[in-house]
Amino acid sequence: MSASTLSRRLLLTMALSGTAFSLPALAAEPQSLVAAKSEVTFVAKQLGVPLDGRFKTFSAQTAFDPKAPQTSKIAFTVDLGSVALNPDADTELAKPEWFNIGKFPKASFQSTAIKALGAGRFEVAGKLAIKGNARDLVVPVQLTQAGGLSTATGTFALKRLDFKVGEGDWADTSVVANDVQVKFKLVLQGVPAL
Repeated sequence: MSASTLSRRLLLTMALSGTAFSLPALAAEPQSLVAAKSEVTFVAKQLGVPLDGRFKTFSAQTAFDPKAPQTSKIAFTVDLGSVALNPDADTELAKPEWFNIGKFPKASFQSTAIKALGAGRFEVAGKLAIKGNARDLVVPVQLTQAGGLSTATGTFALKRLDFKVGEGDWADTSVVANDVQVKFKLVLQGVPAL
């Protein structure tokens, strides 16, 4: 028997017995968003008065395994033209000074790292891009599971001027506050058990 044949047989035997090799961790399986049960809302302040708004159209591409978050990826896209605040504001927000949806129709988030904090809590770091401006963002996420569905919820703050949302006269933060609170609830099918 030649050395190469012996070597191949030895490697095959070791691989089959599981003592020599292990496969790298597989990436998490993709999940699907249950859009009808999910929501993205925000609170902005104009002249100190809170204004509640939401986005009607968004999508998520997730491959998330709560037991192996380091192999997971999350991407999220919001259709900025689907904003719902009030009819006058919705028309104004489409303009170049605000979202400029003719040039930048979508906002997006792409994860770069996910860390488990315990008890279904995770820290998702990534890049948020709005109106052609990208910023690092860390989002706290709580994951709960019931009835075959997983619900990811979280809240984070952003500064609208970091993304050039509200330029020109609208950059005056005494009229429209710089801070915006964003809340989300994403209902997903296919997330492995915690």
